[in-house]
Amino acid sequence: MTASSKKTVSQAQSNETQKAVQAFNALDTDAKLAWLYFVYEKMGDSITPAAPTAADPELAPLLLGDYLQLSDDQQLEIMRDIVNCKDTEYSRAYGALKENNQLLVWYAWAVAMGDTVVDMPSNYNSTGASNELLSQVEGLDFEGQISVLRAIAGEMGYSDVKPIETQAQTGKTPSL
Repeated sequence: MTASSKKTVSQAQSNETQKAVQAFNALDTDAKLAWLYFVYEKMGDSITPAAPTAADPELAPLLLGDYLQLSDDQQLEIMRDIVNCKDTEYSRAYGALKENNQLLVWYAWAVAMGDTVVDMPSNYNSTGASNELLSQVEGLDFEGQISVLRAIAGEMGYSDVKPIETQAQTGKTPSL
């Protein structure tokens, strides 16, 4: 069994935001990728200031540099690997980032789509579930939108770093 960066406690605090994260998780891989693209296309002006100003692009040279030199097929496979938490070089690089930097990666990729990043297929039709989720997230306030996006971004990628067990799990109090 492999480890992934899937978190057991979502950053999405309200019922609405938790439902949005669950709805995203129910989508298939390509629908998730399309949804992320549509989020940045439709809501980019409102959500992008939060990620880039709170992130450091120099922390992701593999994802924001080397990645751009790859073929469309290679880029798409890397995106799919990250969404599916596969143990690959790029998925590990993504999984090692904090959520703001992960959002910056998706933002940079969305901005470069059709230029240096593989574009959305022209014949792609989004699903009803994807459209409904997009509307649901658009209806959230800014904090709710960012909460959903951070939770989604943070559940992707691969990491074999395990969360520290809580006192409730170990039965021991932490010591200095």
